Amino acid sequence: MNTISNKTYNATPSTIEKEWVLVDAEDKPLGRVSSEVASILRGKNKPEFTPHMDAGDNVIVINAEKAVLSGDKMSQKVYFRHTEYPGGEKFTTAQEMLEKDPTSLVMTAVKGMLPKNKLGRKLLTNLRVYAGPVHPHTAQQPEIKEI
Repeated sequence: MNTISNKTYNATPSTIEKEWVLVDAEDKPLGRVSSEVASILRGKNKPEFTPHMDAGDNVIVINAEKAVLSGDKMSQKVYFRHTEYPGGEKFTTAQEMLEKDPTSLVMTAVKGMLPKNKLGRKLLTNLRVYAGPVHPHTAQQPEIKEI
């Protein structure tokens, strides 16, 4: 039996090739965009996916303010945070988040789909979200990804 072919491949920092991907969120459901972006950030779309490594690509999301939520979620979906002081509960609707910072909805959705550890925080640094169609990363020549 040839045991050399039965080895598990693990990516190393020297073998990982990062690329740039552009995603347009205009008129797309927020959840579908976020899950696809989270998958690209993790590197699950690549054959050399390694769970404990940052093997994903850099992702640019444009038109984040035009992402849609189905039904009445824009007014009924509530985001919770706590100030760590007694009685410091803060509730914010999706509409309020969109008005205050249009990129926060996409960032929060993608953050919730990544691992809750050091790797997840590192992966989130590879995400750039812009409210409008203009972004400063044209020099990286991002590949356009249709969702």
